Amino acid sequence: MKKTLLLSLFASFGILASAQTDIANARTFGIGQTITVTGIATNGSELGPIRYMQDATAGIAAYGSSLSGVSRGDSITVTGPLIEFSGLLEISPAGTVVNHGPAVNPPAALQIPITAAVEALESQLMQVDNVTFVQTGSFAGTSSTYQVTDGTNTIDVRVNASTNIAGTAIPTGPVTVYGALGQFNANYQMVPRDLNDIVPYIAPSEEINVLIDGVTYLNNSTYFIGNSASAAITIENSGSNPLTVTGATLAGANAGDFGHDIVTGSVAATSNNAYTLTYTASTTGSTFASIAIGSNDSDENPYTIYIEGVGTDNLATEPAANPSALTFPVIEAYAVGGQYTAGSGATNYLVLWKNGSAMTATPADGMSYLRGDIVGDARVAYVGAGTSFTPRGIIANQDYYFAVYAFNGSGGFENYLLTTPLEGNTSSLGEGIASYYTGIDKTAGTFVSDLNGLINPHTEVSYFLYKQTVMNEFEIKDTIGGQSYVTCAMSGEKLIINDPFDWSDAGYSREHTFSHSWMHTFPADTPEEPEYNDQHNLYPANLVQANIPRSNLPMDDIDSTVVFSYLGGSVGYANGQLAYEPRASHKGNAARAVMYMAVTYNFNLDGNVNSTKQSQEVLKDWHFADLPDNYEIARHEYIFNLQGNRNPFIDSTDYACYIDFDALAHIPTGCIVGIGEEYLDANLVVFPVPSNDVVYVQVNGTEITSYSVLDLNGRVVESASGKNLQVLTLHKENLGAGTYLINVETPLGQVQRKMIIQ
Repeated sequence: MKKTLLLSLFASFGILASAQTDIANARTFGIGQTITVTGIATNGSELGPIRYMQDATAGIAAYGSSLSGVSRGDSITVTGPLIEFSGLLEISPAGTVVNHGPAVNPPAALQIPITAAVEALESQLMQVDNVTFVQTGSFAGTSSTYQVTDGTNTIDVRVNASTNIAGTAIPTGPVTVYGALGQFNANYQMVPRDLNDIVPYIAPSEEINVLIDGVTYLNNSTYFIGNSASAAITIENSGSNPLTVTGATLAGANAGDFGHDIVTGSVAATSNNAYTLTYTASTTGSTFASIAIGSNDSDENPYTIYIEGVGTDNLATEPAANPSALTFPVIEAYAVGGQYTAGSGATNYLVLWKNGSAMTATPADGMSYLRGDIVGDARVAYVGAGTSFTPRGIIANQDYYFAVYAFNGSGGFENYLLTTPLEGNTSSLGEGIASYYTGIDKTAGTFVSDLNGLINPHTEVSYFLYKQTVMNEFEIKDTIGGQSYVTCAMSGEKLIINDPFDWSDAGYSREHTFSHSWMHTFPADTPEEPEYNDQHNLYPANLVQANIPRSNLPMDDIDSTVVFSYLGGSVGYANGQLAYEPRASHKGNAARAVMYMAVTYNFNLDGNVNSTKQSQEVLKDWHFADLPDNYEIARHEYIFNLQGNRNPFIDSTDYACYIDFDALAHIPTGCIVGIGEEYLDANLVVFPVPSNDVVYVQVNGTEITSYSVLDLNGRVVESASGKNLQVLTLHKENLGAGTYLINVETPLGQVQRKMIIQ
């Protein structure tokens, strides 16, 4: 059975868009970035709206209704954003899909042992031989997961209800299972397409498999020996007849540094023979060779493994040049994505990043780094062979600095090119209000209904997709050792996790800030109602220590007995009744979520809250005491991008003054709000700086009522009053080049900033 990695090139279909890349490189792009790849689909409509596709370098899944016309074996070009769906990397939704028709040479299944099911092979067409199903009886009529075993190891088999496998008998003897290599959470799974993908196993006459130090290395794969003097080679034969080994040949630039004891001989059926590969370095830097093992396995003769080592200096060869042309194709309030042109003589890249100022840190030769590791005053944003990166943990209105180093080697033999790294910086965006609130007048008697009509209806995203949306693409952040962490919004707990995130494994849940039982549609999850799904209302929370204790209690400041507490969150008595008090930095966020839900779905607090009444006075106090910070602004912008609607109480903090949330009625007099200068200064955004043409000015959370632009001599060169602007636009043609001071007046106070026009 052929176990050769995909090496042949697929047919070319002309010049593709500049975003075109091979699939292996595309898999290194950050979540949220848009890619364009061409590959061959290995399934059709039998698996629903998903298509597994692969090119000569790797595989990837694509998902969406635009793929409905794609059949198995079609060559397709797909453009769309990357997401991670329960561990499976996908292009979703697949936007532009170009179907080039049936491919001349569709890919054959790559035969692997169960232990070789790894991330690098995800979404490629695979086969596992001589396995048996753990379960007996019949496959269910619904999509279900089963397991097959080789006697020692197991792998999941996902049978979709849309295939003709559903409802049939589960085979009882040894089988071969074909299918795409999928993933669900931490488990890889075979995804068969029809009954032809589960067939009785027929042992081949001779079948070679090669292990090095106990790990299977597929034909044409690469083994990194480092500086080890030797490695154990095991030649297995899973065939029914003896495998004749005819010897092995070393080749390559440094073949003379390697040796072996493989000679002509026989490996009995279902048996193995042990040999040794030796290495004695004679030079410095990286060394390269290959070993080709001859046998009578007709479709894998020779069986070739490429070898990489390091020389007498115990370091790989230093790259000739660092990468160039750093750009930032993704700049949002919640995400920054960079890409660069590959460096000369480099196989890998390390990207460092820092918030606020240029870094002084540099990596150290011989050190292996993982994403999230701390390097001096910087952190690792990316490490790998790709030419793009998207660090996790971006928030709004920040200056981010990056340095990219080319390197070769792995496993403690890394050699970084430390001179002249590729450097650059960019700033994340702030609130993207633009003209969203045009026509909304907080003093009008129709203010509440006008807001309701503006923010509802909106795009609905399922509650059960919250992991794929807000968690994977915003909340999950990097920490050291290649791990991640999630923060419990209510208690402040930072829980260390291994990717991919899973609710059950982490013990977390999606907390409805406006409690589910408060909704007049309760139970609103069968079927899901928009208010149950609304992602503005959902936050990650520790299930046992925060979500369950909060239950549907009103939120308040505890003023007497505390009956339960966990980190920053507590249950206790407030005004004589049980209440939940979240950590201080979440109080404003929670208040704004409840006020948003009240206006969006006409949930007046006096009539809709099914437990003890939620005090609107508490909400307003928390709202003004804990105004939106850059984390909340970034989260808000992400959900706006997702649902298409905004939370008005994040954008305009004084809107809360004009609403009686008990009756959902207008308060024409508003309220007097005192806001500190530090808040206004932190939320004044002037960009770009410097500017060559237009300057945009906004104050997150409020409106600009008047402004004046002064030159450095104190002369007013432009001013206006009586405005109600979410964003102020200034033009070079009116001001001229120079350095200016912009004074901005808001309902919350005055703030000033310098700006430069070139």
